[in-house]
Amino acid sequence: MSTGAFLLSAQFPGQGHAEALDRTVSAAIAAEQAGLDSVWLAEHHFVPYGVCPDAATLAALLLGRTRRVRIGTAVSVLPTHHPVKLGEQAALLHLTSGGRFTLGVGRGGPWVDLAVFGGGAEAYEQGFPESLDLLLRWLRSSRVGASGPRYSFPEVAVVPRATEQPLQPHRTGRQHAYGDAPVAAPAGSRTAGGPPVVVACTSPNSVRLAAQRGLPMLLGMHSGDEDKMEMVATYRAAALEAGRSPEQVARIEAEHVAAGVAQIADTTAEARSELLRSMPGFFQYGLGAHRTVDGRERRMRDPEQYTELLCDLHAVGTPKHCVDRLTATAERTGIRRFALLVEGSGDRAGTVDNIARLGAEVLPQLPQE
Repeated sequence: MSTGAFLLSAQFPGQGHAEALDRTVSAAIAAEQAGLDSVWLAEHHFVPYGVCPDAATLAALLLGRTRRVRIGTAVSVLPTHHPVKLGEQAALLHLTSGGRFTLGVGRGGPWVDLAVFGGGAEAYEQGFPESLDLLLRWLRSSRVGASGPRYSFPEVAVVPRATEQPLQPHRTGRQHAYGDAPVAAPAGSRTAGGPPVVVACTSPNSVRLAAQRGLPMLLGMHSGDEDKMEMVATYRAAALEAGRSPEQVARIEAEHVAAGVAQIADTTAEARSELLRSMPGFFQYGLGAHRTVDGRERRMRDPEQYTELLCDLHAVGTPKHCVDRLTATAERTGIRRFALLVEGSGDRAGTVDNIARLGAEVLPQLPQE
């Protein structure tokens, strides 16, 4: 199993933007120190639900502050990015980090972001497949042109090319020895062929799209094991129908990621109480700020009930309870990679302590990759 931290850069009531971002940076560094495999960064605009507006930019900072842990976006919202620009950023991070960057992309929601950045509701409702295909061609080719309904331009050279093998920076006790020559990554390593790409899937249509493109899924933290099992089955059927062999499908499925929540305490009651103290107010404050692009009506989850649901579904409790919960999800769904929301307390020190306990008391009891 591979376990990572999922960081929203959430602005809890009474906090400033700088405070929320400082907690994210501290949490990412703590995740590496605790032995976690990855850090996943969310991206939002104009709402306190998450104050990081560009996950790839924050990933660049964290790749420079860390040495081992993988950094991924969860997700870069494709309808608000030009696919070529995002592809350039991903290639840059892939090549300069020694292949430690993962690009997660998603369709996002029908929010006012689409009016600000262009494209409108159509970019959300119809444009995602075109954007995804252009992004993938950019990451896998040396020259790219486009002639689609949203993007049309003459063929240009891809610079830098993500398909080149990233070099591994030489490291010493002084962190970096910039005068020393970097070395190539091992042949056949997961860095070959560009950065890994995962797709956020919240509907059967997005599951089928990911399967047709041969990309693993990132499943949301609102989904229980039964929902995940159904989406994995839908994915497998669509991938086989698209002509992939069972062996190819199995290799891709090993890269699926499940988002969840981890809150560790000496008793399960204490862990639940901590989240029920902090998260309903955050959900009311953060999710309540969303505005739709076209004035369409939307329904917001009851914050208290949603927090209770997350506590029921995920690794919220004693270390043993967390181990049992993660192991049960892996056994039921076949998903063995997790991105766990660890900042549910809203407190910097509490988040760092939660990550430390995850690394010291939960990870050693989980089967490792």
